Amino acid sequence: MDGDRRNRLAALRTDIRRLERVTGPVRGRLSLGDPRLDSALPGGGLSLGQWHEIGGEGAEAETGAAPAAFAARLAAALLARPDQRGRSAVWILRRDDLFPPGLASLGLPAERLVGVCARDEAEALGVAEDALASPGVGVVLAEVGAVDLTAGRRLQLACEARGGTGLVILRRPFGGGGATAGGTAAATCWRVAPAASAPNLGGLGLGPPRWHLRLARSRGGRSGAWLVEAAGTADEGEADVAHPLRLVAELGDRDLAAPAAFSAAG
Repeated sequence: MDGDRRNRLAALRTDIRRLERVTGPVRGRLSLGDPRLDSALPGGGLSLGQWHEIGGEGAEAETGAAPAAFAARLAAALLARPDQRGRSAVWILRRDDLFPPGLASLGLPAERLVGVCARDEAEALGVAEDALASPGVGVVLAEVGAVDLTAGRRLQLACEARGGTGLVILRRPFGGGGATAGGTAAATCWRVAPAASAPNLGGLGLGPPRWHLRLARSRGGRSGAWLVEAAGTADEGEADVAHPLRLVAELGDRDLAAPAAFSAAG
């Protein structure tokens, strides 16, 4: 009996590794805008034709503002590629609070954006699969609470069908604990938190948005943490969004120090 149990466990572990493995072809790489960022990713850039997980922490798990802004920068840079000419972005949301002018300021053109409001998690994932497998779609952004291994594998197969890229934004738009997946088939897993912006060069108004960016997992790459800002935003008067991010602090390739423990006196 113990031998049979060990065999079943070994077979289960093999199945899990197979489901987690990204086996689809890479359809190019997207530079994040700085070699220190790209070097953490296999091949020197974000793999296209696969799907990536982007989440936040704390209140961002409900609002999803910082992860959505980061995802919008990636989508804008992807659509700017010559091989994506004429393709659109599909944004699948559960709560109708998307603000297209804000996305346009991040470089994602409203005329190339299709918004879909899904009724529940299952519908959001189903629409994401259909969109990824559709001609004319370059990138799909889907707001969901969690993606289990089976749903992740289905998303990857949909990416392979037409070469589309998926950006899954982890978000619980109506609060609550929500279910969490035990593993992931995503090519990369990012965690994004807001950071204070620096003033513009003229000293008036806010500069480009900034984020604390953490690469929690990268298949074939390595983790890292950086402070980044959006490069080439509308506020700077630049039209080129091919390189979406700019590194503004030397935090890369180092573990963040744990917060010091405080003890109460007396």
